Amino acid sequence: MPGKMAVIIGVSNILWMVLAASHAFKIEIVPESQVVAQINASVSLTCRTTGCESPSFSWRTQIDSPLNGKVRSERNSSVLTMEPVSFGNEHSYLCTATCGARKAERAIEVLIYSFPKDPEIQLSGPLEVGKPVTATCLVRDVYPFERLEMDLLKGDHLLKNQEFLEPAETKSLETKGLEVTFTPTNEDIGKALICRAQLHINEIDAELRKRVTTKILQVHISPRNTVVSVNPSARLQEGGSVTMTCSSEGLPAPQITWSKKSDHGKPQLLSGNGTLTLIAMRMEDSGIYVCEAVNPVGRDSKEVELMVQEKPFTVEISPGAQVAAQVGGSVVLTCGVTGCEAPSFSWRTQIDSPLSGQVRSAGTTSELTLSPVSFEHERSYLCTVTCGRRKQERRIKVDLYSFPRDPEIEMSGGLVDGQPVAVGCKVPEVYPLERLQIQLLKGERLMESKNFLEAVEKDSLETGSVEMTFIPTIDDTGKVLVCQAKLQVDEMEFEPKQRQSTQTLCVKIAPRNVSISVSPASTLEEGRSVNMTCSSDGLPAPKIRWSRQLHDGSLRFLSENTTLTLTSTRRGDSGTYVCEASNQAGTSRKEAELLIQVAPQDMQLRASPSERVQEGDSVTIYCTCGNYPKTWIILKKKAETGDTVLKSVEGAYIIHKAQLEDAGVYECESKNELGWQFRSLTLDVKGRERDYFSPGFLMLYCASSLLIPAIGTIVYFARRANMKGSYSLVDAQKSKV
Repeated sequence: MPGKMAVIIGVSNILWMVLAASHAFKIEIVPESQVVAQINASVSLTCRTTGCESPSFSWRTQIDSPLNGKVRSERNSSVLTMEPVSFGNEHSYLCTATCGARKAERAIEVLIYSFPKDPEIQLSGPLEVGKPVTATCLVRDVYPFERLEMDLLKGDHLLKNQEFLEPAETKSLETKGLEVTFTPTNEDIGKALICRAQLHINEIDAELRKRVTTKILQVHISPRNTVVSVNPSARLQEGGSVTMTCSSEGLPAPQITWSKKSDHGKPQLLSGNGTLTLIAMRMEDSGIYVCEAVNPVGRDSKEVELMVQEKPFTVEISPGAQVAAQVGGSVVLTCGVTGCEAPSFSWRTQIDSPLSGQVRSAGTTSELTLSPVSFEHERSYLCTVTCGRRKQERRIKVDLYSFPRDPEIEMSGGLVDGQPVAVGCKVPEVYPLERLQIQLLKGERLMESKNFLEAVEKDSLETGSVEMTFIPTIDDTGKVLVCQAKLQVDEMEFEPKQRQSTQTLCVKIAPRNVSISVSPASTLEEGRSVNMTCSSDGLPAPKIRWSRQLHDGSLRFLSENTTLTLTSTRRGDSGTYVCEASNQAGTSRKEAELLIQVAPQDMQLRASPSERVQEGDSVTIYCTCGNYPKTWIILKKKAETGDTVLKSVEGAYIIHKAQLEDAGVYECESKNELGWQFRSLTLDVKGRERDYFSPGFLMLYCASSLLIPAIGTIVYFARRANMKGSYSLVDAQKSKV
């Protein structure tokens, strides 16, 4: 058993070594599949081995033809390089590698092609609308052409498709073409002619299999519709000028030339553009002129015959047959001659009156200057020109006018809302006045219009005017008063025939709605402050002026502020205060009464003529209080049976024919809201002298004996009440002074 096992192991080792050797020696060729190479390009084939340290290589074609390449071997690889690739390289190549007794071989096929250039588009001639043309698309140096397909398109429209399927008899580079005949139209202008070629060899990259060429169609149109215009006319006078313009349709735009036919048959070239201008024409310039339009596809021509006639002798007068001249200005009448080298001139008026102007003649021109223009120049003038035996005459009429200044707007005064105002518009130094029209407008509304149609007997400069009265309102502010004057003389040519003046209206409003506000009140205590504010409407805004009215009715100025402030008022500040609102349109005023109150003071009680009177005399008892405003005054006569309130007039109580019973104590009280005050006096009435024991005397004596104690008692109680403050006048009868 051990011997058999050894034999088996030895055989196994030998088999493994043989298998290992056979698997280790390998050959490969790069690229692995067939190669498609472009003629004149370069291609390399690489042969490699593995499992052999020093292999040997050999290359050959399968049909044993020349390699047509260079071999370079190094270690375990060998490279066959074919540069440039040619028809001789289209074979199957075999690479043989030998490693000792072992040999390995690999084959690879090399295919060739040629598609080096984009297609070429050729045209049989220039493209002209309506004329057939053959378009050829060529693909040069193509191989193998049986794989070639070509398309010819016009825009998006396929004209022709062709495949070259017949096999080639020999290997060679071929040029293949595709022809299409078509007739260009106007719609073909700008379109593209496209030639597409494709070599159907799938083994090469897609971008190498297709080639495209595009050609924009340059479609031409032969010259046609050639038109000639002549300005001013084909018949002209000697010395004149003419412009001839030629135009023609075509694509590309035709080149225009002008020439004149000659008697010798060869035309005389005059201009290389579409316009030919001839000046100072002579009779020999008459003839046939030819306009020829040429472009690459054709030509067209048009003829025109010019006839130059002898120029006649003419006379022109300017400014024209009629001229307007301004009075006081100047005007020049010009008489010019053409067609005569040495004319003679004479001027006269149509009624054969003096020219009253200056004549100056030189060469072919004569001028009559009227300066300054006056009314004697308003007539027709004739210029007579003599040229040899020929004579011509021209007439010109001079019309006069005067319209030198814009109208003048006048107003009788300022514009005040609601107050009538007279407006006038006058136009000075006008002639002829009967052609004048004046319109007076306010804004766009016509207010007054006047036409001076009456004829003026004498030749003179007049002033036309129009007047009217209107009542402005505040709505007229900002409007424009327009005075338009028109001199309606259409037969005269001068400027301006219309003049106007404008004035923007600014209507003022006299002060109104004057009001005064007094704060805190118009009646207040002495020592307090008061604000009197005055306001008023008006345009422009009124100015405020404060004054105080004095006893004589005059005003004393105080302030120009809107608000008049009195601080720490005194009794003397009482009175009438006047606010005056004034602007350019007028003045308005408002009064306010201010009453400064004080407690009763400076009270006086007196008897006139005296406190001691005789029986039968008249006596007046006065009670006055010096404070302002006056207070309530109560005048009483004291008595034990009760006080008697006396009816006084303005604090005065009159006793006519005083009696003994009128004697006694009289008391006066004054009071207002701020306090009260009283005074008293004793009236003594003496009786007339009588018999000592007469009854009257006796009665007087008795009455006196009783009156004196009574008066003392009244005075006592009055003083007592005054001292205690318990005396009240609330229920007393009041009389206001």
